[in-house]
Amino acid sequence: MIAEAIEASKALMKAVPLLGGSTSTADYKSALELIDYLIEHDDENPLIEFLSAKIESYERLHADFVPFNTALENLPRGVEALRQLMKDYGLKQSDLREEIGGKSLVSQILSGKRSLTVEHIRALAVRFNVPTSVFIG
Repeated sequence: MIAEAIEASKALMKAVPLLGGSTSTADYKSALELIDYLIEHDDENPLIEFLSAKIESYERLHADFVPFNTALENLPRGVEALRQLMKDYGLKQSDLREEIGGKSLVSQILSGKRSLTVEHIRALAVRFNVPTSVFIG
C-alpha cells in the first residue's frame, strides 16, 4: 500500500503542472487552466489546494511578477490603500456603492468615523484584485 501511494504521488507530480517543481511559464499557465477547470467542474477536488499553493509560490517568486509584487508591497494599508486605489482608478465615493454602500458611508469610512467591515474588505479586494490584507491595518 505504501509503495503504491508513493508511485501514485510520483505519477501525479509528473502529470500535474507545477507540482513536480517546474517553474516554466507554460506550466504556470497550464496550472491556471487546470485550477479554473477544477473549480468550475469539481470544486472539492484536493488538487485545487495543492495547485493554489504552487501558483501562489510561482507568483511570489517568479521574475515576471516582481514589479507587481513590489508595487503591491508599497501600497499603503487600510483606508489609505482605499484612498490610493480610488485615486489610481479615478473613482469617486459614489463609485463604491456596490462594495461599500452609499456615498455617505464611504465618506465616513474615508474620514475614519466608521471602519471597513469584513464584507467591504472582501468586496474591495475582488474589485481591485488585491489581497484582503491590503485593507487591514
